[in-house]
Amino acid sequence: MGNNELINTIKVYRAMKGISQEELAAAIGVTRKTINTVETGKFIPSTVLALKIARYFEVPVEKIFQLNETPNLYT
Repeated sequence: MGNNELINTIKVYRAMKGISQEELAAAIGVTRKTINTVETGKFIPSTVLALKIARYFEVPVEKIFQLNETPNLYT
């Protein structure tokens, strides 16, 4: 069994749109800190938040969030 880690491309999409974390946060109704912790992988977003982010960038949620499946060397 592998370790599943959620990875995201929020920073890439923000750069393409030319917006800050603060601007994204305001647009979807959360704090800048929430965007920062999701973007850096310290916090896994709720389904609702993930969908709001994807909707904001007008892409499927799978374009923003993916599972990074790495082998578990300890099993």
